[in-house]
Amino acid sequence: MLKEYNPYLEYKKGELYLEGVSLKALAEELGTPLYVYSGSYIRDRIKAYKQAFPQALICYAVKANFNPHIIALAKEEGAGADIVSGGELYASLKAGIEPSKIVYAGVGKTVKELEYAISSEILMFNVESLMELEVLNDIAGRLGKKARIAIRVNPDVDPKTHPYISTGMKKSKFGVDIKTAKQEYEYTRTLKNLQVVGIHCHIGSQILDVSPYIEATQKVVELYHQLVEAGFDIEYLDLGGGLGIKYKLEQANPEPEDLAKAILPNLRGVQAKLILEPGRSIVGNAGILLTQVQFLKDKGHKHFVIVDAGMNDLVRPAMYEAYHHIVPVVDEGRDFIKVDVVGPICETGDFLALDRELPRVERGEYLAVLSAGAYGFAMSSHYNVRPRACEVLVEKGSYRVIRERESYQYIFMEG
Repeated sequence: MLKEYNPYLEYKKGELYLEGVSLKALAEELGTPLYVYSGSYIRDRIKAYKQAFPQALICYAVKANFNPHIIALAKEEGAGADIVSGGELYASLKAGIEPSKIVYAGVGKTVKELEYAISSEILMFNVESLMELEVLNDIAGRLGKKARIAIRVNPDVDPKTHPYISTGMKKSKFGVDIKTAKQEYEYTRTLKNLQVVGIHCHIGSQILDVSPYIEATQKVVELYHQLVEAGFDIEYLDLGGGLGIKYKLEQANPEPEDLAKAILPNLRGVQAKLILEPGRSIVGNAGILLTQVQFLKDKGHKHFVIVDAGMNDLVRPAMYEAYHHIVPVVDEGRDFIKVDVVGPICETGDFLALDRELPRVERGEYLAVLSAGAYGFAMSSHYNVRPRACEVLVEKGSYRVIRERESYQYIFMEG
């Protein structure tokens, strides 16, 4: 069962291991909450994308997990970076990503961020609005540079995912309407400090059915041919990311190969280089959040397992009502009981699981929250003045700490 999430995750004599490393031993040595990532899994996922799309540039979506050591793994496997902030640009450059492999999206880029990215000479900006075109042109001119751009088009395709992570619908704040996009491209002819090099599209996240990509690709390819006919040199077709992962056992687990079969037939006749921006499908099931049981509470009609990881560590259940599979780090074949797994935060919405059938556990035991590699630590916070978790990378039987656990002194900048 666990190998459906991650082939490197297994029980040995009732104890959970990741890539041959005991998760119990890690929790005891480094404390909890603790994020643990499988390096081999991350490498495997990037290789799967490169095999399915041998001619494409794979740009890892840094927003999923911005730890520079994770980004560096992606870089070692030949990936670039998809960024949405100046901080993500800094993390990508720190990890060794070449600027010529960095693409920059996001609706609210600041002047300081645009200056940083222009000066870094990134591959291209995925521009989200007419005003952004104008601002980017002005800044590039002031810096004596030309900014390479694609315009993010909104194809009005339903990605069949959670509404908060659906980005390709007409009502979305992202991109420009694909029906009027040619007008925006024509307008760039008046902006002398911009160089049009591509088209960008991203329809959403956690997409388990590849069929929406087919419709989106068809619409983007139609725009591509219109622009080429109008004299634009479109070098890149950036179709974004969004491929989902298995959070529940019964969910589909689409592979890069499935995506390739869906969209590559529609790209025949397109001369532009394809760019893809996978994030969750690279790191999501690489990561586990380890947490320790602090207390058990029985209210008669309701049973609670209170752990030391909360919504400050993993906000997805509270924010999206997202499911994360939870298993005991030591499995002794115990009876199951329906419980709420809740954290220490002073919010009713602070939970990791509701009405979940889990083995009976005792105070001091460890639980493993699966599929926590994407949008886990990246969305964590200091709420209730709780230090952010330690992060560990395991690979082929060894491990290293890639982010130390924070202290109160760190939070309050006391040196």
